[in-house]
Amino acid sequence: MPPSVQHKRIRKTPAARRAEIVDAAAAVALAEGLECVTLRRIGEELGVRPGLISHYFPSADDLVAEAFGSASSAELDSLLPAERAQGTPTLHLGWFFARATGTSYDNISRLWINARHLSRYRPVLRDRVAEQEAAWRERLTGLIRQGVDRGEFRTEEPHVTAIQILVVLDGLGAHANTDTGNRPAAVSRMAATTAERELGLPHGALTRPDAPLTSSPTG
Repeated sequence: MPPSVQHKRIRKTPAARRAEIVDAAAAVALAEGLECVTLRRIGEELGVRPGLISHYFPSADDLVAEAFGSASSAELDSLLPAERAQGTPTLHLGWFFARATGTSYDNISRLWINARHLSRYRPVLRDRVAEQEAAWRERLTGLIRQGVDRGEFRTEEPHVTAIQILVVLDGLGAHANTDTGNRPAAVSRMAATTAERELGLPHGALTRPDAPLTSSPTG
């Protein structure tokens, strides 16, 4: 009889293993909260010993911060891609509002609420929250500046306008843990209304029927 064949277990590279850990931690953070991101829990998710997790993240606080950063960055890249192959700034901004104010955005809203609360007590997470806030401001400011350069938007302070929009979105997102089913339409579209006013756009320009509501205008 032929000798039995033993399948060799392929060892993952450090970079691949670290990415796997971060992905698992981000998934747990989005589904259950950052408090559930522990070395033991992520080890269970991946079927490995907690010691392997601590090899890459000696402190649970480091892993929590990385989980939040990964999830937030992924959402930013989804909502406001850095590379926009096609579509006008108005189209991209309309798509951004369609996604960022819908129920599909509730999980990331809850994660931001969670992270800002915990960051009061966790310096590493606090730094990561500040880093992500800056990244969102920069990305939105860049889109607004592009619209100004193309003559679509009118504002003398794109950075200030971006902050105003994000403050309204944060305010709406703060209610992600409550029932917003009866929220008036005028309230639901407050962020878009703010953007239209501050960018010199007509009412409804960012929520037109032909706005890209279901797919990203990138490829």
